[in-house]
Amino acid sequence: MKILKIMLITIGIYAGLVVIFESLLGYFQPESQTTLMIITEDGEGRANQRVLQKLSSQGSIYVAANHWPRAWYHQVLEKPDVKAIIDGETADYAASKVTAAEHNTLATKFAHSIWFRVLTGFPPREFVKLTPK
Repeated sequence: MKILKIMLITIGIYAGLVVIFESLLGYFQPESQTTLMIITEDGEGRANQRVLQKLSSQGSIYVAANHWPRAWYHQVLEKPDVKAIIDGETADYAASKVTAAEHNTLATKFAHSIWFRVLTGFPPREFVKLTPK
C-alpha cells in the first residue's frame, strides 16, 4: 500500500511538472530565427496565432504538433487555409497532413531528445506541410 501511495504521488508530481512546463511554453511562446507564426481560425472564425518551429526539408516547410496543447493543429485540419509569418513576411498557405513516409522521414530528421520528451509528457507527434498558395 505504501509503494502504491509513493507511485501515485510521483506520477502526480510528474504530471504537475509537465503541465507547468507546457503552460509556460504556451504562454511565453519563445521566438527565434527558426520559428514561424501560424495564423489559424477556430470554429467561430476567430484568428489564433501560435509560434511554431519551422522545419525545412527538401525545399518544403513543415511544422509539428510536439505538445499536448494543440488547438492550432485541430484548427488546421478543419480549415487548411492558413496564414504564416515567416522571416517577417505574411503569406497564405495550404496546410496538409503529411504522408506516413514523410512522417517517418521528418520524425527521424527532426528527432527530439529524451529530455524534451520527458518534459512534455511524451505527446504524440504530428506533422503538417505548409504549401504556398
